Parts: sequence; C-alpha cells; structure tokens
Amino acid sequence: MMQPLEALPNTTLTGEGPVTAAFQRAGIADFHGAARHLQALPYGRISDRARPGLVLVEGRGTCSSKHALLAELAGEVGLDVRLTLGIFEMSARTHPELTAILERHGLPYVPEAHCYVRHRDGWIDITRQPATPGAPIARFLHEETITPAQTASYKVEVHRRFLSDWIARTPRVRDRSLEDIWRVREECIVALGEA
Repeated sequence: MMQPLEALPNTTLTGEGPVTAAFQRAGIADFHGAARHLQALPYGRISDRARPGLVLVEGRGTCSSKHALLAELAGEVGLDVRLTLGIFEMSARTHPELTAILERHGLPYVPEAHCYVRHRDGWIDITRQPATPGAPIARFLHEETITPAQTASYKVEVHRRFLSDWIARTPRVRDRSLEDIWRVREECIVALGEA
C-alpha cells in the first residue's frame, strides 16, 4: 500500500554532493522538503531523461525523473530509499482523464511502467500531489529495484518486454502489435502531461 511522503526518513541536507548542492541552492533544507518540492512540480517530461537533475532546472518531471533525483539525493545523504520500477494497469480507474483515449482504442487498461521509491516495507509516490483524481495503484504486476541511470533506456526495455508478453498472453489484444499498444500508451502519457 502506498505510504504518505512523511513515511520517508528525514535528514538535514548536508554534504558536498552535486544533487544535495542543487537542492540547497533552491533553498531546501531537508529530505522531506526536497520530496515535497518535487511532488509540487508539474508532471512533464524533461528534455533529457538521462539527466534527472534537469527536473530542478526545467521545473517539471515524470515519475522516473522525479524519483531518480530523489533516490540520488537519498544516496548522497545516506538514507535507505530504493528507486523502484513497477508495472501496473493504467486505466480510467487510476487516471480518469484517460477514459476517452482507452475507450477509443478498445482497451480497459494499458500496462504502464511507473517509478517510485521504497523505504522499509512501504512505497512512496511523489509524482503528483495527493489530491490528484483517480484511485491509487492497487497492485503492481512487476516490481524491481533499479538505479537512477536505469530510468532512461532500461526502464523502456523492461516495459516493452512486459508489453510484448502481455500481448501474447491476453486474448483481447493478441491481434495488436507492440507498436500499436506503445502508440496508445504514448497518447496517454501526452494527455497526462496536459492535464
């Protein structure tokens, strides 16, 4: 079950790491403050997904870039926070703003790769503000710990491999190609960025 941001450990941002310094320059004094700052930023892709630090520069981020940056910060300040990649059923239940897109393509959901952080037994998601419409993610179909560097190409590889397997074993989508399902998924991500 998803935990609130306050379930994360907290510490003062001290030290000389580049991520710590970037948050300090932004006037953020502790780890919880950094998490709250990232959560408050609008959802949107940064210009280079391999550089999570751009979240602070460009003032936006996705689940991958926001959580990769938070995990980098946790590593610099010595906190036990693990970046996690999970795949869940992205549907009208979890994202009401996607109802028309999914209906138009005849899909009840699309398996979506999602990044978040884990601390102890709980998982914490700072992608959006807690009041965002939609039901929380109830379960993950796949989960693994990754490094911040893996949010670029590795996350996409795992996601595409999962989608290929899902298409092969799901009767209602067996006639669809991976590229077709990926296009629907991209349409959904663009819509989320505009919401």
